[in-house]
Amino acid sequence: MRLSTSVKGQNFTFRSVKEVMAKANELKSGDVLAGVAAESDLERIAAKRVLSELLMSDLRENPAVPYEQDEVTRLDQDYLDPEVYAGIKGMTVGGFREWLLSYDATEEKIRRASKGLTAEMTAGVCKLMSNMDLVYAANKVRVEATCNTTIGRRGCLSTRLQPNHPTDDIEGITASVYEGLSYGCGDALLGLNPVNDTVFSLAEVLKRLNEIKQRLSIPTQICCLGHITTQIEAVRQGAPCDMIFQSIAGSEKGNTAFGFTADTVREARALLREKGTAKGKNVMYFETGQGSELSSDAHYGADQVTMEARCYAFARPFEPFMVNTVVGFIGPEYLYDSRQVIRAGLEDHFMAKLMGIPMGCDCCYTNHMQADQNDIENLSLLLSYAGVNYIIGVPAGDDIMLNYQTNAYHDANTIREIGNLHPIREFEQWLESYGIYKDGKLTDKAGDPTVFMR
Repeated sequence: MRLSTSVKGQNFTFRSVKEVMAKANELKSGDVLAGVAAESDLERIAAKRVLSELLMSDLRENPAVPYEQDEVTRLDQDYLDPEVYAGIKGMTVGGFREWLLSYDATEEKIRRASKGLTAEMTAGVCKLMSNMDLVYAANKVRVEATCNTTIGRRGCLSTRLQPNHPTDDIEGITASVYEGLSYGCGDALLGLNPVNDTVFSLAEVLKRLNEIKQRLSIPTQICCLGHITTQIEAVRQGAPCDMIFQSIAGSEKGNTAFGFTADTVREARALLREKGTAKGKNVMYFETGQGSELSSDAHYGADQVTMEARCYAFARPFEPFMVNTVVGFIGPEYLYDSRQVIRAGLEDHFMAKLMGIPMGCDCCYTNHMQADQNDIENLSLLLSYAGVNYIIGVPAGDDIMLNYQTNAYHDANTIREIGNLHPIREFEQWLESYGIYKDGKLTDKAGDPTVFMR
């Protein structure tokens, strides 16, 4: 294993695979903050060269956190199919990238290869990709999952309708749900982030979302995105629930800081099989975001792309219905500007797809970072070409509870029209029954929430 090279007459030697991985990453303010970023563009190029010549087995054998110390590493390593891995391990990282971008790499072959990839292997390939490479390779693959309906089919772009309210007022939430539905949002999920993480508050939200779903016969899913332990207790007490949510990290230490372990997720899945309201087997919802491990000093000196890939390694064995990166939510500490946000969104989507995850994206930013709504629309369009499963929709693109900006309710249908994409078929038929949708487009009834109040 060679960890040195020469670029333009300057010699570079790296101390470890972890250092090569970190310095081969595209510039991210979070990596600079953590002290792991390349000190110059020349050093970044040198690291990419060294990385491209490493074997895929080198990345597997050098995880960011040792197997003995971390359950995320154990979940990742134990998931691998030995036969599939045997066919990959001797390839160089650069060679695997070339294969992914070749015509030989069909969807079927990539889906099989994903069973032989660890997070570090996936992250390593990602670091050698241009933005267009990330879009092109991700577009080759679709990852489907089924809760009440099936997400991720080719030709579909779904949405999570996010009706957040600053006081969890049930009537205010209801009005926001109706508005979102009237714009064709919500086929992936009616999912609210609660202000009050109490069993009573979550149960009241779930009851109202379920009431709306049942009364209007909406083919969709519901979830209230409180802490996983609060959701578990709400379901135990009889609250209706299609899936359970949790934000996740790329290390056991990071997940412990979030207040849960893999056993907590196992408990949630078992409970939903017994008392949940979903028809299908995919009943977990996970959210991620580059840099979150740095917040809890749980990154172990690894870069944020590598730690993000490890989030998908954690999610993979639990067969989630939805995963999304809340890409620009934390702010400029980890992703400084629109260039870094767009790159991160494409990286996260590509890595998740490559690892067999049904991936969406919250194309978002905060007001204290160097980005605006145009940048988020750019990312949304790029991800639609990449085949993203879903994006988020909030009223006017402004979440007044979480205080950040993301896609507006009407954005998804603009993207659908541009790309000839559709909602989940059952949901599209439901929209047509209300006269909101016709011939793959919104009608003049769109945006009128009173159609659901008559």
